[in-house]
Amino acid sequence: MTEHYPLQVHAYRTKAELGRAAGAHAARHLREVIAQAGAARVMLAAAPSQDATLAALAEAEDIDFSRVTFFHMDDYVGLDPDAPQGFGNWLERNFISTLAQRPTFHRLDAAAEPEAAAAAYADLMGTEPFDLLLCGLGVNGHLAFNDPGADLADPRAVRVVEMDEVSRRQQHDEGHFPTLEAVPLRAMTVTIPRLLASDLVICSVPGAPKRAAVAATLDREPTSEVPGTALKLHPDAHLYLDEEANPHA
Repeated sequence: MTEHYPLQVHAYRTKAELGRAAGAHAARHLREVIAQAGAARVMLAAAPSQDATLAALAEAEDIDFSRVTFFHMDDYVGLDPDAPQGFGNWLERNFISTLAQRPTFHRLDAAAEPEAAAAAYADLMGTEPFDLLLCGLGVNGHLAFNDPGADLADPRAVRVVEMDEVSRRQQHDEGHFPTLEAVPLRAMTVTIPRLLASDLVICSVPGAPKRAAVAATLDREPTSEVPGTALKLHPDAHLYLDEEANPHA
C-alpha cells in the first residue's frame, strides 16, 4: 500500500477567519523559503473559495513578491484570451495585480491548441518541486480539474481533460457562466502527482456545498473516486475549513 498520512485539519468559524489563518500560514512559509533560498515557486488555484486566503497573503508584510514565481493549476480550453472566467485572468485581477511587488506569473495558454499548450506548460514548470501549493476542493472532491476517476499516479504533468458535469455545474452555480451550456466541455489541468510535488500544501475549503466532499476526503483512504483524498499522500498537507464546510462542526 502506498504510504499515506493524516490530513492536518484547521477549523474556523467563518471563511474570513479561515482565510486569515491560511494566508498567515502561507506567508510564514514564503518568508522562510525566500530567506533561505532567495526565491520561491508557488502553485495557485483560482476560485472564489481562495479569495480570503489570497487576500490575506497579499496583505502579508515582509514578503518580496518580486522573488516569487507563481503558476496556476488549471484553465478552460477554448475561451477568448480576455474572457473574465479564465482562471489566469481571475488570478491576475484578484491577486497578482494587488501585490506590492510584481511577481513572475506563468499562465496556461487557454487559447492555444490544447495538447501543445499542456506540453508547453509542463516544460515551463520543469521538474523542480513547488515550495507551496495553495489549492481548494471541488464539490465532487476534485483537485484542480482532476475529477473523480483521475489517476493519482498520473505520469504526465499537465493533461487535457473532459470536464465532469458536476464540475461544470459548479462553475455555473458559482456564477462564472450564465448557463450550464456556456461552461466549456474541456480544460487543461496540472495532474495530481505534479501538484503534490510541493513542500507544503494548504487547502482552503469554505462553504456548505463542499461539506460532503470534505467528509469523503477525511473519511476515505486515497482513492481516485475522491481525488481530494490524494492530499493524504503528502506528509505536510493542511486542510483549512470554515464551519459550513466542516462535517464535524
